[in-house]
Amino acid sequence: MTLHLAEEHAGLRTLRAVAYPQMSCWILVIVVFGTGIILRHLTAGNSDVSWLLIAGERWLDGQRLYSEILETNPPMAVLVYVPALLIARQLGLSPEIVLDSLVFFAIAASLAASLLILRPSIELSRYQAWGLAIAAIMALALLPLQSFGQREHIAVIELMPFIALLAVRLHRELPPRWATWVAGAGLGLALCFKPHFALVAAGGVGFVAAYLRSPRTLLSPENLVAAAVVSIYGVCTVLLFPEYITDMLPLVRDVYSIGLPLSLMLMKPAPALWGLILTLTLVRKRGRELDPVLLLLITTSVAFFVVYLLQRKGWPYHSYPMLAFAWLSLGFAMSSPAAASLVSPLGFARGILAMALVVPTVSWFNHALDASFLQPAIARIGIEHPTVLAISGNGGLAHPLTRRVGGIWASRQQSLLVASYEDYARESGMFSSQSLTIVDDYAQRERRWMIEDFRRVRPDIVLVDNMTGPWRKWLHESPELDALLMDYRLTETIRDVEVYVRQVKIDPHE
Repeated sequence: MTLHLAEEHAGLRTLRAVAYPQMSCWILVIVVFGTGIILRHLTAGNSDVSWLLIAGERWLDGQRLYSEILETNPPMAVLVYVPALLIARQLGLSPEIVLDSLVFFAIAASLAASLLILRPSIELSRYQAWGLAIAAIMALALLPLQSFGQREHIAVIELMPFIALLAVRLHRELPPRWATWVAGAGLGLALCFKPHFALVAAGGVGFVAAYLRSPRTLLSPENLVAAAVVSIYGVCTVLLFPEYITDMLPLVRDVYSIGLPLSLMLMKPAPALWGLILTLTLVRKRGRELDPVLLLLITTSVAFFVVYLLQRKGWPYHSYPMLAFAWLSLGFAMSSPAAASLVSPLGFARGILAMALVVPTVSWFNHALDASFLQPAIARIGIEHPTVLAISGNGGLAHPLTRRVGGIWASRQQSLLVASYEDYARESGMFSSQSLTIVDDYAQRERRWMIEDFRRVRPDIVLVDNMTGPWRKWLHESPELDALLMDYRLTETIRDVEVYVRQVKIDPHE
């Protein structure tokens, strides 16, 4: 009897030793995920996402993408938001609410699939699994803020099962067959957003092939599935969206390729944060052999850092993938059997250290123009569902403001993109006169399009942005636009943004 009771007590102690840390981890997972939902509710919507929702709505209504709707990104940039728009129309809900719900569902599904892929692995301890899970939820649900729902955010969500599958292959273990389809489809869809992401896939697959010394890894089933997805997408783009090839790619080549020099790119907060997180990751593993999974995560982060530099814009959302995988690397490095409980003093200290890094990262991703200060002024005008036009090169001025006031966007494009690039090209002095002439031709065409949209729609409200640039001067340089604005009266000027409303002309014979 005594021996039996002793065995029962020993079993209970073992159960508690396993259950308590897992319970703490589940609580932390729920808290982090819930905090992400709250932050999403409190953070203003993303400018690009809001515009792409407008583009998707117009495409569903029959307008042609890249002719009647001008967007510099490949079709997937618009198509990825179409499911949310269709569901919103069927349920009578706001597309923004449906989109946020779908993204959070995608985060949960992606992480669930990743954990199922990793679960059979005998090489991955439960502490490492929990460390990865918590870091992944933080990276996907908590960090993005203004980048939430952006293409880079969605791409990282799609890539998670693929990275998990590569981790399994690193240990020479066979993943389940369904995992190759899920991981391959996720990789393929991510590659459809931007061709730059091929560097990330090549880096991850190349690292696994080199580590295993097995070139056959390059032809793994998931890679073939991804290649098939990209091929189908490419054919559909050529057949269904030929204007992207004939009209938009030349613009992207001649104008959108203008960017910041490397020195200015490196002066942005993102590279410093990225370097600090990876340095702490390596310091945490100092004196111990680096796990191949950790090296895979670091390789992926480095590849995304190269992609960030190649895009030459320095925008926060471009840096999101490299920082997300840097956080995953740190989370994996900080998890070990020695840290059996996340509520231990050591675990608490690590949490404090992580929080110290979370704050500047979150602040960086929340760095964007929020034009909500214009919303009361538009409300005071008293027009229900006003048509809105903005003379600005910053898309954040009119988006998501237009949708938040229940308005209708009057232009065929998000903002005066070419004009803003031309200003930068001339001010920087880094471009030849021939290049400037080419850009000027595009800028003149953009001005003509603005005049056409102004005349065709006759917007109720016109916003002239003197806050982010001298756009009042740009408007005055066009007699046609100046004449069109004569039918509008200035109601308010808020933070150097002029708010004009169309004057209603009364017929004296009525």
